[in-house]
Amino acid sequence: MDTDTIPVTGVEDLEKHLDELLADPTLPPTTKLFDDVELQLTDANIPPLITRLLPKITEILKQYQQDPSILCSLAIKLLGPLSFTQILSLASEEAIIQALRSPAPSANILAMTVLEKGTRSPGDAAILAMMTNLVSNFLTQWLSAPQVEVGEKGSRVLGDLLDIDCDTRPPDGLSINGMEIATRKPLGQGLVWRRIFQDRDIYELILSLCSDGPLSTQQKSLAQGRLFRVLPRLAALNLHAVTWTDFADLNQRYAGVHGNGGLLHFAALHMIDKEDMLVHLNLIDFFEVLISIQRITPFSTYKMDTLKKLVADATAQDNVLEAAIRSLPERTVPEESEDLSRFIQEVLN
Repeated sequence: MDTDTIPVTGVEDLEKHLDELLADPTLPPTTKLFDDVELQLTDANIPPLITRLLPKITEILKQYQQDPSILCSLAIKLLGPLSFTQILSLASEEAIIQALRSPAPSANILAMTVLEKGTRSPGDAAILAMMTNLVSNFLTQWLSAPQVEVGEKGSRVLGDLLDIDCDTRPPDGLSINGMEIATRKPLGQGLVWRRIFQDRDIYELILSLCSDGPLSTQQKSLAQGRLFRVLPRLAALNLHAVTWTDFADLNQRYAGVHGNGGLLHFAALHMIDKEDMLVHLNLIDFFEVLISIQRITPFSTYKMDTLKKLVADATAQDNVLEAAIRSLPERTVPEESEDLSRFIQEVLN
Protein backbone atom coordinates (compact mmCIF):
# COMPACT_ATOMS: atom_id res chain seq x y z
CA MET A 1 0.00 0.00 0.00
CA ASP A 2 1.21 3.54 -0.81
CA THR A 3 2.09 5.10 2.52
CA ASP A 4 0.73 8.44 1.28
CA THR A 5 -2.78 6.97 1.15
CA ILE A 6 -2.72 5.66 4.73
CA PRO A 7 -5.09 7.77 6.85
CA VAL A 8 -3.47 9.93 9.52
CA THR A 9 -4.39 8.44 12.86
CA GLY A 10 -5.31 10.60 15.83
CA VAL A 11 -6.84 13.44 13.82
CA GLU A 12 -10.28 13.04 15.42
CA ASP A 13 -8.79 13.15 18.91
CA LEU A 14 -6.75 16.21 17.99
CA GLU A 15 -9.82 17.95 16.57
CA LYS A 16 -11.69 17.36 19.83
CA HIS A 17 -8.74 18.75 21.76
CA LEU A 18 -8.64 21.84 19.52
CA ASP A 19 -12.34 22.39 20.29
CA GLU A 20 -11.48 22.19 24.00
CA LEU A 21 -8.72 24.76 23.60
CA LEU A 22 -11.11 27.01 21.68
CA ALA A 23 -13.62 26.79 24.52
CA ASP A 24 -11.01 27.38 27.24
CA PRO A 25 -7.82 29.24 26.16
CA THR A 26 -6.30 28.70 29.60
CA LEU A 27 -6.00 24.93 29.05
CA PRO A 28 -2.48 23.58 28.46
CA PRO A 29 -2.10 21.66 25.18
CA THR A 30 -1.82 17.89 25.20
CA THR A 31 1.52 17.66 23.43
CA LYS A 32 1.25 13.99 22.51
CA LEU A 33 -1.89 14.55 20.42
CA PHE A 34 -0.09 17.19 18.35
CA ASP A 35 3.12 15.20 18.02
CA ASP A 36 1.33 12.00 16.97
CA VAL A 37 -0.38 13.79 14.08
CA GLU A 38 2.52 16.02 13.03
CA LEU A 39 4.97 13.11 12.77
CA GLN A 40 2.68 11.39 10.23
CA LEU A 41 2.27 14.38 7.92
CA THR A 42 3.58 14.34 4.35
CA ASP A 43 3.03 16.64 1.39
CA ALA A 44 0.52 14.09 0.07
CA ASN A 45 -1.64 13.67 3.18
CA ILE A 46 -1.62 17.27 4.41
CA PRO A 47 -4.15 18.83 1.96
CA PRO A 48 -7.30 17.09 3.32
CA LEU A 49 -6.35 18.14 6.86
CA ILE A 50 -5.80 21.84 6.15
CA THR A 51 -9.45 22.90 6.26
CA ARG A 52 -10.11 20.59 9.23
CA LEU A 53 -7.29 21.83 11.46
CA LEU A 54 -5.86 25.17 10.32
CA PRO A 55 -8.94 27.41 10.86
CA LYS A 56 -9.30 26.07 14.41
CA ILE A 57 -5.62 26.62 15.16
CA THR A 58 -5.89 30.16 13.79
CA GLU A 59 -8.85 30.92 16.04
CA ILE A 60 -7.13 29.44 19.09
CA LEU A 61 -4.00 31.52 18.52
CA LYS A 62 -6.07 34.72 18.59
CA GLN A 63 -6.94 34.16 22.25
CA TYR A 64 -4.53 31.54 23.57
CA GLN A 65 -2.93 32.25 26.94
CA GLN A 66 -0.44 29.36 27.12
CA ASP A 67 2.82 28.78 25.22
CA PRO A 68 1.62 28.35 21.60
CA SER A 69 4.78 26.60 20.34
CA ILE A 70 3.11 23.23 19.72
CA LEU A 71 0.21 24.90 17.88
CA CYS A 72 2.55 27.00 15.75
CA SER A 73 4.70 23.99 14.85
CA LEU A 74 1.71 22.08 13.51
CA ALA A 75 0.41 25.16 11.70
CA ILE A 76 3.75 25.66 9.93
CA LYS A 77 3.69 22.01 8.80
CA LEU A 78 0.13 22.39 7.48
CA LEU A 79 1.07 25.57 5.59
CA GLY A 80 3.77 23.70 3.66
CA PRO A 81 1.86 22.96 0.43
CA LEU A 82 -0.12 26.22 0.39
CA SER A 83 0.58 29.35 -1.64
CA PHE A 84 0.46 32.85 -0.18
CA THR A 85 -2.99 33.57 -1.63
CA GLN A 86 -4.34 30.24 -0.41
CA ILE A 87 -3.20 31.06 3.11
CA LEU A 88 -4.88 34.48 2.92
CA SER A 89 -8.17 32.68 2.21
CA LEU A 90 -7.76 30.74 5.48
CA ALA A 91 -6.17 33.34 7.76
CA SER A 92 -6.96 37.05 7.69
CA GLU A 93 -4.41 39.83 7.56
CA GLU A 94 -5.50 40.74 11.10
CA ALA A 95 -4.75 37.20 12.34
CA ILE A 96 -1.24 37.33 10.83
CA ILE A 97 -0.63 40.74 12.41
CA GLN A 98 -1.78 39.42 15.77
CA ALA A 99 0.74 36.58 15.49
CA LEU A 100 3.47 39.09 14.63
CA ARG A 101 2.59 41.16 17.70
CA SER A 102 2.56 38.14 20.01
CA PRO A 103 5.22 38.00 22.73
CA ALA A 104 5.69 34.32 21.82
CA PRO A 105 8.56 33.88 19.32
CA SER A 106 6.89 30.74 17.90
CA ALA A 107 3.90 32.88 16.84
CA ASN A 108 6.23 35.46 15.26
CA ILE A 109 8.00 32.71 13.31
CA LEU A 110 4.62 31.34 12.16
CA ALA A 111 3.55 34.75 10.87
CA MET A 112 6.89 35.28 9.12
CA THR A 113 6.53 31.82 7.54
CA VAL A 114 3.29 33.07 6.00
CA LEU A 115 5.06 36.19 4.66
CA GLU A 116 7.83 33.96 3.34
CA LYS A 117 5.24 32.48 0.98
CA GLY A 118 5.18 35.90 -0.66
CA THR A 119 8.75 35.26 -1.86
CA ARG A 120 7.58 32.51 -4.24
CA SER A 121 6.63 34.83 -7.10
CA PRO A 122 6.64 38.53 -8.06
CA GLY A 123 2.83 38.45 -8.06
CA ASP A 124 2.67 37.24 -4.46
CA ALA A 125 5.19 39.88 -3.37
CA ALA A 126 3.08 42.54 -5.09
CA ILE A 127 -0.01 41.43 -3.15
CA LEU A 128 1.92 41.63 0.11
CA ALA A 129 3.20 45.11 -0.77
CA MET A 130 -0.39 46.36 -0.84
CA MET A 131 -0.95 45.19 2.77
CA THR A 132 0.64 48.23 4.39
CA ASN A 133 -0.30 47.40 7.96
CA LEU A 134 1.10 43.89 7.63
CA VAL A 135 4.39 45.17 6.21
CA SER A 136 4.65 47.74 9.01
CA ASN A 137 4.04 45.14 11.74
CA PHE A 138 6.50 42.73 10.12
CA LEU A 139 9.29 45.32 10.08
CA THR A 140 8.48 46.36 13.65
CA GLN A 141 8.71 42.81 14.97
CA TRP A 142 11.82 42.05 12.90
CA LEU A 143 13.65 44.96 14.53
CA SER A 144 11.99 44.83 17.96
CA ALA A 145 11.95 41.14 18.89
CA PRO A 146 14.62 40.24 21.44
CA GLN A 147 14.86 36.64 20.23
CA VAL A 148 17.71 35.91 17.80
CA GLU A 149 15.66 33.39 15.82
CA VAL A 150 12.94 35.95 15.10
CA GLY A 151 15.51 38.48 13.91
CA GLU A 152 17.23 35.94 11.66
CA LYS A 153 13.94 34.74 10.19
CA GLY A 154 12.86 38.32 9.54
CA SER A 155 16.15 39.17 7.85
CA ARG A 156 15.84 36.19 5.49
CA VAL A 157 12.22 36.93 4.65
CA LEU A 158 12.87 40.64 4.02
CA GLY A 159 15.89 39.92 1.81
CA ASP A 160 14.02 37.25 -0.17
CA LEU A 161 10.96 39.48 -0.61
CA LEU A 162 13.04 42.34 -1.98
CA ASP A 163 14.96 39.88 -4.17
CA ILE A 164 11.84 38.42 -5.85
CA ASP A 165 10.29 41.91 -6.12
CA CYS A 166 13.38 43.59 -7.58
CA ASP A 167 12.73 45.21 -10.99
CA THR A 168 16.44 45.18 -11.90
CA ARG A 169 18.56 42.05 -11.83
CA PRO A 170 22.12 40.98 -12.72
CA PRO A 171 21.77 38.67 -15.77
CA ASP A 172 23.67 35.77 -14.16
CA GLY A 173 22.71 36.26 -10.52
CA LEU A 174 25.28 36.97 -7.81
CA SER A 175 27.00 34.80 -5.23
CA ILE A 176 30.05 35.23 -3.04
CA ASN A 177 31.89 32.45 -1.22
CA GLY A 178 29.02 30.15 -2.15
CA MET A 179 26.37 32.46 -0.62
CA GLU A 180 23.64 33.50 -3.03
CA ILE A 181 23.06 37.26 -3.05
CA ALA A 182 20.74 37.70 -6.02
CA THR A 183 19.23 34.90 -8.02
CA ARG A 184 18.23 34.52 -11.65
CA LYS A 185 14.48 35.08 -11.38
CA PRO A 186 11.85 36.91 -13.44
CA LEU A 187 11.85 40.67 -12.86
CA GLY A 188 9.60 41.82 -10.05
CA GLN A 189 7.30 44.82 -9.98
CA GLY A 190 9.25 46.82 -7.39
CA LEU A 191 6.17 47.33 -5.20
CA VAL A 192 7.76 46.02 -1.98
CA TRP A 193 10.75 48.30 -2.60
CA ARG A 194 8.43 51.27 -3.03
CA ARG A 195 6.43 50.33 0.06
CA ILE A 196 9.56 50.26 2.23
CA PHE A 197 11.67 53.03 0.73
CA GLN A 198 9.02 55.43 -0.61
CA ASP A 199 6.26 55.10 1.98
CA ARG A 200 7.07 57.86 4.45
CA ASP A 201 5.54 56.12 7.49
CA ILE A 202 7.32 52.82 6.82
CA TYR A 203 10.66 54.52 6.14
CA GLU A 204 10.37 56.61 9.30
CA LEU A 205 9.51 53.49 11.29
CA ILE A 206 12.86 51.90 10.36
CA LEU A 207 14.81 55.08 11.17
CA SER A 208 13.01 55.45 14.48
CA LEU A 209 13.59 51.87 15.66
CA CYS A 210 17.28 52.05 14.75
CA SER A 211 17.96 55.41 16.40
CA ASP A 212 16.88 56.99 19.68
CA GLY A 213 13.28 55.85 19.30
CA PRO A 214 11.07 53.56 21.37
CA LEU A 215 13.50 50.67 21.91
CA SER A 216 15.78 50.07 24.88
CA THR A 217 19.50 50.56 24.36
CA GLN A 218 20.08 46.80 24.14
CA GLN A 219 17.23 46.19 21.72
CA LYS A 220 18.25 49.19 19.62
CA SER A 221 21.68 47.59 19.22
CA LEU A 222 20.01 44.37 18.04
CA ALA A 223 17.87 46.32 15.58
CA GLN A 224 20.92 48.13 14.23
CA GLY A 225 22.74 44.82 13.79
CA ARG A 226 19.81 43.38 11.85
CA LEU A 227 19.72 46.39 9.55
CA PHE A 228 23.48 46.13 9.02
CA ARG A 229 23.11 42.48 7.98
CA VAL A 230 20.45 43.01 5.31
CA LEU A 231 21.75 46.21 3.71
CA PRO A 232 24.73 44.74 1.78
CA ARG A 233 22.37 42.30 0.04
CA LEU A 234 19.87 45.06 -0.69
CA ALA A 235 22.64 47.28 -2.04
CA ALA A 236 23.58 44.50 -4.47
CA LEU A 237 19.98 44.29 -5.66
CA ASN A 238 19.22 48.00 -6.03
CA LEU A 239 21.97 50.38 -4.98
CA HIS A 240 20.05 53.52 -5.90
CA ALA A 241 17.09 52.59 -3.69
CA VAL A 242 19.26 52.31 -0.57
CA THR A 243 21.43 55.37 -1.29
CA TRP A 244 18.73 57.98 -2.02
CA THR A 245 15.61 59.12 -0.22
CA ASP A 246 13.03 61.81 -0.89
CA PHE A 247 12.60 62.30 2.87
CA ALA A 248 15.41 64.72 3.58
CA ASP A 249 13.53 66.04 6.62
CA LEU A 250 13.65 62.57 8.19
CA ASN A 251 17.43 62.55 7.72
CA GLN A 252 17.51 65.82 9.63
CA ARG A 253 15.30 64.44 12.39
CA TYR A 254 16.95 61.05 12.92
CA ALA A 255 20.51 61.59 11.72
CA GLY A 256 20.97 65.32 12.19
CA VAL A 257 22.18 65.78 8.61
CA HIS A 258 20.95 67.65 5.56
CA GLY A 259 20.59 65.93 2.20
CA ASN A 260 18.98 62.96 0.50
CA GLY A 261 21.34 60.14 1.52
CA GLY A 262 19.42 56.89 1.80
CA LEU A 263 19.20 54.08 4.34
CA LEU A 264 22.72 52.91 3.50
CA HIS A 265 24.13 56.32 4.46
CA PHE A 266 22.03 56.47 7.61
CA ALA A 267 23.34 53.09 8.78
CA ALA A 268 26.95 53.53 7.68
CA LEU A 269 27.51 57.09 8.87
CA HIS A 270 24.95 58.18 11.45
CA MET A 271 23.17 55.26 13.12
CA ILE A 272 25.53 53.97 15.80
CA ASP A 273 27.50 55.21 18.76
CA LYS A 274 31.07 54.48 17.66
CA GLU A 275 32.23 54.65 21.26
CA ASP A 276 30.37 51.37 21.87
CA MET A 277 33.00 48.79 20.91
CA LEU A 278 30.58 45.92 20.21
CA VAL A 279 28.37 48.08 18.01
CA HIS A 280 31.45 49.42 16.24
CA LEU A 281 32.45 45.84 15.42
CA ASN A 282 29.07 45.48 13.70
CA LEU A 283 29.92 48.55 11.62
CA ILE A 284 33.26 47.02 10.58
CA ASP A 285 31.60 43.72 9.64
CA PHE A 286 29.00 45.65 7.65
CA PHE A 287 31.61 47.53 5.59
CA GLU A 288 33.61 44.36 4.97
CA VAL A 289 30.55 42.51 3.64
CA LEU A 290 29.35 45.54 1.66
CA ILE A 291 32.69 45.99 -0.10
CA SER A 292 33.13 42.26 -0.75
CA ILE A 293 29.73 42.05 -2.40
CA GLN A 294 30.01 45.32 -4.34
CA ARG A 295 33.26 44.05 -5.88
CA ILE A 296 31.31 41.41 -7.81
CA THR A 297 28.28 43.52 -8.80
CA PRO A 298 28.22 45.02 -12.32
CA PHE A 299 30.41 48.10 -12.74
CA SER A 300 28.86 51.54 -12.85
CA THR A 301 30.25 55.01 -12.31
CA TYR A 302 27.43 55.66 -9.85
CA LYS A 303 28.44 52.63 -7.81
CA MET A 304 32.10 53.58 -7.61
CA ASP A 305 31.41 57.24 -6.85
CA THR A 306 28.92 56.26 -4.14
CA LEU A 307 31.26 53.74 -2.51
CA LYS A 308 34.26 56.08 -2.59
CA LYS A 309 32.32 58.90 -0.93
CA LEU A 310 30.67 56.57 1.62
CA VAL A 311 33.95 54.93 2.66
CA ALA A 312 35.80 58.26 2.73
CA ASP A 313 33.17 59.77 5.03
CA ALA A 314 33.09 56.69 7.27
CA THR A 315 36.87 56.41 7.66
CA ALA A 316 37.62 60.15 7.94
CA GLN A 317 37.81 59.91 11.73
CA ASP A 318 37.84 56.14 12.14
CA ASN A 319 41.32 54.67 11.72
CA VAL A 320 40.19 51.29 13.07
CA LEU A 321 37.59 50.96 10.30
CA GLU A 322 40.07 52.01 7.61
CA ALA A 323 42.66 49.51 8.86
CA ALA A 324 40.05 46.72 8.86
CA ILE A 325 39.05 47.52 5.27
CA ARG A 326 42.68 47.65 4.08
CA SER A 327 43.45 44.30 5.72
CA LEU A 328 40.31 42.58 4.41
CA PRO A 329 42.10 40.84 1.48
CA GLU A 330 44.36 39.09 4.00
CA ARG A 331 41.26 37.55 5.59
CA THR A 332 39.47 36.40 2.46
CA VAL A 333 39.85 33.25 0.35
CA PRO A 334 43.14 33.25 -1.62
CA GLU A 335 41.52 33.10 -5.07
CA GLU A 336 39.65 36.36 -4.41
CA SER A 337 42.30 38.19 -2.40
CA GLU A 338 44.11 39.90 -5.28
CA ASP A 339 40.94 41.19 -7.01
CA LEU A 340 39.54 42.37 -3.70
CA SER A 341 42.78 44.19 -2.87
CA ARG A 342 42.66 46.07 -6.20
CA PHE A 343 39.01 46.97 -5.67
CA ILE A 344 39.68 48.29 -2.15
CA GLN A 345 42.59 50.39 -3.41
CA GLU A 346 40.30 51.92 -6.00
CA VAL A 347 37.59 52.64 -3.42
CA LEU A 348 40.02 54.12 -0.87
CA ASN A 349 42.08 56.14 -3.31
